[in-house]
Amino acid sequence: LILNTKNLLHIEDGAFRNLPRLKYLSICNTGIRQFPDLTQIFSLEAHFILELCDNLRMTTIPQNAFQGMSNESLTLKLYKNGFEDIHSHAFNGTKLNQLILKDNKNLRRIHNDALRGATGPDVLDISSTALESLPSYGLEAIQVLNATSSYSLKRLPPLEKFSSLLEAVLTYPSHCCAFRNLRTEKQNSLFSLFDNFSKECENTMRKPPNEIFYRDDSYNTSLWPGEKNIYPLAADEDPSPYSYSAIFEDSEMPDFEYDFCQPKILTCTPEPDAFNPCEDILGYSFLRVLIWFINILAIAGNFTVLLVLITSHYKLTVPRFLMCNLSFADFCMGLYLLLIAAVDAQTSGQYYNHAIDWQTGSGCSTAGFFTVFASELSVYTLTVITLERWHTITYAMQLDRKLRLRHAVPIMLGGWIFSILIAVLPLVGVSSYMKVSICLPMDIETGLSQAYILLILVLNVVAFVVICACYIKIYIAVQNPELVAANKDTKVAKRMAILIFTDFTCMAPISFFAISAAFKVPLITVTNSKILLVLFYPVNSCANPFLYAIFTKAFRRDFFLLLSKLGCCKARAELYRMNYFSAHTSNCKNGSSATAPSKASRGLLLLSALEKPC
Repeated sequence: LILNTKNLLHIEDGAFRNLPRLKYLSICNTGIRQFPDLTQIFSLEAHFILELCDNLRMTTIPQNAFQGMSNESLTLKLYKNGFEDIHSHAFNGTKLNQLILKDNKNLRRIHNDALRGATGPDVLDISSTALESLPSYGLEAIQVLNATSSYSLKRLPPLEKFSSLLEAVLTYPSHCCAFRNLRTEKQNSLFSLFDNFSKECENTMRKPPNEIFYRDDSYNTSLWPGEKNIYPLAADEDPSPYSYSAIFEDSEMPDFEYDFCQPKILTCTPEPDAFNPCEDILGYSFLRVLIWFINILAIAGNFTVLLVLITSHYKLTVPRFLMCNLSFADFCMGLYLLLIAAVDAQTSGQYYNHAIDWQTGSGCSTAGFFTVFASELSVYTLTVITLERWHTITYAMQLDRKLRLRHAVPIMLGGWIFSILIAVLPLVGVSSYMKVSICLPMDIETGLSQAYILLILVLNVVAFVVICACYIKIYIAVQNPELVAANKDTKVAKRMAILIFTDFTCMAPISFFAISAAFKVPLITVTNSKILLVLFYPVNSCANPFLYAIFTKAFRRDFFLLLSKLGCCKARAELYRMNYFSAHTSNCKNGSSATAPSKASRGLLLLSALEKPC
């Protein structure tokens, strides 16, 4: 034992020479800077233990560092040192039983060939290290792997490397997904053995209590090699303390303590939780196809609307301004879906190896910010658009109360500030985007996080109620037959029904299940919630550019005028231009000769106001 000698800075080569009886060597809490020469010990003991600990100035393990120490089983306890790097062939020439590297806080690299030339180890402990990867060679013999608190180890080597693994204690639950259905070679060979003895196992299980075997040294009969003296249990004896495996010598039982008829399978902790099940990001194959169709539709539709509105030479009105904001918000939602779809395609089948990098990295935080910002800005803008329509129709005859652009800009500025604030909160610790693979703020562990989720959901429900109420009042205003014809009334009703239905389809399922989950009474799993994410969550983002812009006459006019500038559809554009100026001239003449609009013209004005804002 060489302990607590801080002034010991160096051990000469050959200091440990020809020590055949040495079983245990401990060098701890010294000032040694260079790895000592241990290659000339030549211990003949059946099992040799080396302990190096708390040598903080020792930074590397060189090549062949343990060669010649012992030709028998070797346990290396190399913990709490200053190791940063383990060189190639560092363990060459050894028969490793246990390799303990835990608590080497600065250990960032084990060379891929560090275990080259070594047999084993059976047990590898790298817990509380800074390792980012495991060596690619020498993992086949490992039966027990301990990697707790190894937060930098985000990826595992190919699973076939762990051909003998029986127990894994890891840092991240997602890594256990990799081992869920993995059978080791040792297990496979045992299963073959058990198949050969399946009938014997079944017969043993079915034997009555007085035929269960157990040991008795006084009975001098050996039935086969490896059995002890056995005889049938007496009819009046309690069979509960005994088992079939008792007929073997303790030393002859398998090292991993398998029951003869019930072999253990690989165990791994921590188990994946409800928020991170063992599946790819999207879970279902059909969602992987649908999400591409939906995100392309959302991006293409909203980008087209933005392009046409921004390049239009017509005056920027309040409806146009609001539509630009809505299209940008829905465009961001499309970007979120595109990001999720791209990462899912890239990690398909191996998400367990990418889960930590994705969920804790900037990618998931960016996706989460996009979706919350887009969702809240979209809902806010939809509410403002609906209120603007209601205001326009209600005060159609009072031009002095008309909403101007100077009023709309500060209103939308407030919406932007609110949406950005709501999206930033999970980045600063209020809930989190890292909880699930789809990067939604589902963390409700703290009261503040729970209040955050409930605030968003309640505001969305209130916005939906306001939208419904406004459209009902608009419908009541325009359904009077004195104002509009019956066919126009039906058209208005259908249009409003579509708008309310798309809002309800988007908000209702999400809000219902999310509110229940916020109260810690989840009614749907994360796996099934991904169906809502793809099929319901982006409904508004896909529908809005069509319902509020593309299907309107004003948008089609602007669209063809834009194409005419590029040399396409010039005749169609000219037709739209002539119709526009004709209608504008007619309105000006009627306005100069009439003192007040008639009821019929007022009805047309109301219907025009209801037309999607473009």
